[in-house]
Amino acid sequence: MSAALSIRLPEPLAKELKQIAEDTERSRSFHVQKALENYIEEFADLQIALDRLRDPRDPVVSSKDLRKSLGL
Repeated sequence: MSAALSIRLPEPLAKELKQIAEDTERSRSFHVQKALENYIEEFADLQIALDRLRDPRDPVVSSKDLRKSLGL
């Protein structure tokens, strides 16, 4: 099932999206959906990284120690 969503875009971005849609023979909605999927995935990864960074129980490995453990 899909839901309708209305958004406003700055004119330059809307023109760029229209051009991409024409070039790829895909709808603007297709490209907006893919962009949102990628954004949400990246956002989730960022949240995990920030949670790990803020967790004092999660050890931090220096670049020097990392190189040493890899034999570099």
